[in-house]
Amino acid sequence: MVRLEELEDEHFVNKPEGTVDGALLADDDEDYTDTDSEISDDDAESPQLDESLLDRLSALRDIIPPKARARISSASSSLYSATSTTVNYGGKSLWVLATSILLLGIPYALALGEEQQYMEEERQRGMMEQGAQGMMQPGQGEAKSAL
Repeated sequence: MVRLEELEDEHFVNKPEGTVDGALLADDDEDYTDTDSEISDDDAESPQLDESLLDRLSALRDIIPPKARARISSASSSLYSATSTTVNYGGKSLWVLATSILLLGIPYALALGEEQQYMEEERQRGMMEQGAQGMMQPGQGEAKSAL
């Protein structure tokens, strides 16, 4: 059987001394000190906390309720997986596109350039033939002008 025993706190056992009129809270000038000196002393003596931003943020996690933390965690993990999937498929797509250009586009561009060069040569041959025919028949042009 369990036996319960009441323990009294020292704070409640040692009651403050009463004043002349019996009031528990007395306004004594000894309780008040100069606040300016305390602030300057506290700044000089306060230990510097070596906390990083990560430490401060991890301390804030208790402020957020567990359900909200679970939702945030779920949302961030789904965002991470969607981003990684997008980057993965994007990289594969760029690889397919680059290899397709190398295997199909470059030979097509070279063939197109050769075709244009061939067409230019044909045009120049035609112009040369027209010029040669003009030089072969110079007499006909003079005869017409003499009449």
